[in-house]
Parts: sequence; C-alpha cells; structure tokens
Amino acid sequence: MTSALQHIDTYTFTCMRYAIAGALFYLVLCRQEPNRIPLDTASLLKAWFFGTCGFAGYQFLVFEGQRLAGAEGALTASIMMATMPLQAFLFNWIVRRKTPKLFVLFFILLSFSGVLLVITRGDFASLVKHPQDFGPQILIILGALCWVIYTAGASYLPDLSPVRYTTITTALGLGSAVVITAGLLGSSVVPVPSGIEVIHTIPHLIYMSLVAGFIGVLAWNIGNKILTPLNGTLFMDVVPITAFTVSAITGKVPHLVQIGGAAITIFSLICNNYFIRRETLRKASTENLPVNISTTTNMSKVN
Repeated sequence: MTSALQHIDTYTFTCMRYAIAGALFYLVLCRQEPNRIPLDTASLLKAWFFGTCGFAGYQFLVFEGQRLAGAEGALTASIMMATMPLQAFLFNWIVRRKTPKLFVLFFILLSFSGVLLVITRGDFASLVKHPQDFGPQILIILGALCWVIYTAGASYLPDLSPVRYTTITTALGLGSAVVITAGLLGSSVVPVPSGIEVIHTIPHLIYMSLVAGFIGVLAWNIGNKILTPLNGTLFMDVVPITAFTVSAITGKVPHLVQIGGAAITIFSLICNNYFIRRETLRKASTENLPVNISTTTNMSKVN
C-alpha cells in the first residue's frame, strides 16, 4: 500500500478498490440471499453511518496517516491497529455506559504506553516539544477507532447476515467516500491522478480489492459474527507481529524500543482478555450458568 500511495492519492485509490470489492459483495449477496427483505429507513441510516466510518473514515484516515508517515508508515500503522480491542472497550464505555473494571482501565493505559514507545522511540518529551510531528499517528489512531465502530455496528443490525451487512455498508460507505473524494478533487485540494498513475497502481489495486478488500472484509465480518466483536478485534494483534517480521526480512529492522513497545501493547491485550474470561467464568460458576467462551466476552456483557 505504501508503494501505491507514491503514485495516487488515498481517496481515489479507496474509491477504486471498494467499487471493485463492492461489486463482488453484491454478486455473492444475490447468490446467497436472492429474496432478501428491504431495510427500513432507520436501519439504512445506521448502515450508512457504520459504512461511512468503515469505508471512508478508516480508509482515508489510516492510509493518509500512513502516507504522511513516510517509509515507516506501514510499520506505525500496524501498531496502531493493535489498539483496536482496547478502543472497543472505550467505545463500549462511552456508548453503552458500561464502566470497565479497574484491570481493564489499567491494561488500556498499558497498551497505549506501548504505542507511545513505538511512535516516539522512547523520547516522550518529543510529544511536548514537537507535537506537530505526530499528526500521522493521530490520524491512524482515529482511523482505527472508525474501524472499531464499523465492527461494532453489526451488533446494532443483528438481523443482517455478515454478507448482507458487508454489502450494504460497503455500498453506502463507498457513496460517502465518492462524495468526499469528488469534493477534494473538484476543489483541487487533491490533484486528479493521470492515466499513467492509475496504471502504476493496478497490481496494488488487484491485491487491495480482491484480497484485502473482498476476502479480508467479508471474512472479518463473518468471523466477528461468530466470535463477537471483542474477540474478533484481538486478531489485530497479529498485524504488528507480521509487519515487524516482514520489515526485518526486507532490511528495515525496527528499533529495539519499538519492538519493546509493540510487545507491551500485545501483552496488555492478551492479559486483558485473559482476566475478562476468568471474570466471566467466575460469574457463571457463581450463578450456576453454562459458559460459552467464544461468546461470553462480548463487550456488551462485560460490566
């Protein structure tokens, strides 16, 4: 993705990739649910909001932040993605007024301390001295929050299958992305890409549309339907590990402080999930209730 952004702007590329992925989602939906019932207005508005967060907010903020961050953009973005599980708790706290346990708050702070180690390389004073240097990282974190909201959105539309939720939110979110992109291109804030620039991005477009877009998003929503959003976002812990490994193989060895920060973030997420599961089991044993570990950690049930 970093290579693609050297040839084309974030906004146009996002519209192109999800136009392709969206068409494929629609074909799958027509095959699996040919007699689907239309959504009411309230459900459509919810789907539009969640789709806009996922396919305009997340895509624009993360990839623009990655572009601004330069050569280390992909590595930085991978660490920001690992904060999603704990951002989900914060989202749940604010929206559903479910106050987290003290240990959850502790691990949230610990996780973000790891993130700060990565983006500052241990120089915390630079946050105060040169705050303007961390604009890309802030964009990426906000983008990650948008994806948390999109993921949680499926629980607000429980009657929709993963395929239908994916298709509808992609179409509506793409609509928002196209309007925003048209405004930026029309006002010359972002230059209109040339035909040659578009051609240069075709290999990246194929991967980002078919693998990361079509397969990735659909598998993500199906998995979260089964595991619940909180358990699903835990798989984002794999992203920094993969990114660090690939970075090292390609000769861009991360700083030791960055590796330590990533380890702290991942450790805090694993510990947080472990304590939540233990708390859930304890409550279930007290109340003599059967426990299904794959579903009991749904963030709407953790008080």
